[in-house]
Amino acid sequence: MTKIVALTHTLEPIFWEHISRDIPHFYFFAFDWKHNRDKTEILLALEGSRIDGMMLVYNQSIVQLRGSHKAVRALVGNLNLEKVELQALDQHKQCILERYSPTWSHLMMLMTLNKGEERLQKTHPVQELKFSDSDRIAAIMREADPEYWGDQTGQQIVDNMKQKVTWLGIKVREELVSLGSARLTEWAGVVGVVATQKAHRNRGYATSIVSELVKRILENQPTALIYVLMENQSAIRAYSKVGFEPYRRYFFMRGERRKTSKKTEDMNSMF
Repeated sequence: MTKIVALTHTLEPIFWEHISRDIPHFYFFAFDWKHNRDKTEILLALEGSRIDGMMLVYNQSIVQLRGSHKAVRALVGNLNLEKVELQALDQHKQCILERYSPTWSHLMMLMTLNKGEERLQKTHPVQELKFSDSDRIAAIMREADPEYWGDQTGQQIVDNMKQKVTWLGIKVREELVSLGSARLTEWAGVVGVVATQKAHRNRGYATSIVSELVKRILENQPTALIYVLMENQSAIRAYSKVGFEPYRRYFFMRGERRKTSKKTEDMNSMF
């Protein structure tokens, strides 16, 4: 039977050994456990002394699942949040939907770029963004993806900048029209936000910004990571031009817990 246990100091050696085999796949497990431990809970699905899967719960709202189908089913059975933002391999989608009803969902692709494989294409001048740009950044993000960034505020951008996240942008006649962000860690650099105002798209702005972010990442680490929605083919083409390659696909959703009987919950937790 799969045993579900919380990650503790005692179990850290097998945890780090397990995730070090595939840092892109487990990046947020590594980052949040090391840098945001006060807001992070990780549950391990053990088969004997072997890790068969794991679940990250950040800030009691953001969930990531990894592992075999059996492990993921057992972990989901131990997830009791009423509302979640959840990411798991696409193959585990049905298992998740049995417990959570999505308000929206997408297929997401993780793309990776290793040092030496980059094809940087910086054709427009890119500049560092500052606190004073935060409101404009938030407005562009809300316009670019109102479904996901619809409640983004300038103060959230300021808080993000204070966490040593790099923000770059392109301005036309002193007005910010395109932007991108990246976080550099000891494992890899992750390109986070990439957004361009609708009236200024298809001009190579995003490609120039991503190229500069990748350049800075690969000056310090061997790998750059970026997530993109599968339906955003224009973004995938832009990232591919710079050298990113598809790595894994994930099911990504926001949703609410389905109403189930206690008997069903008890059965789920037994897998």
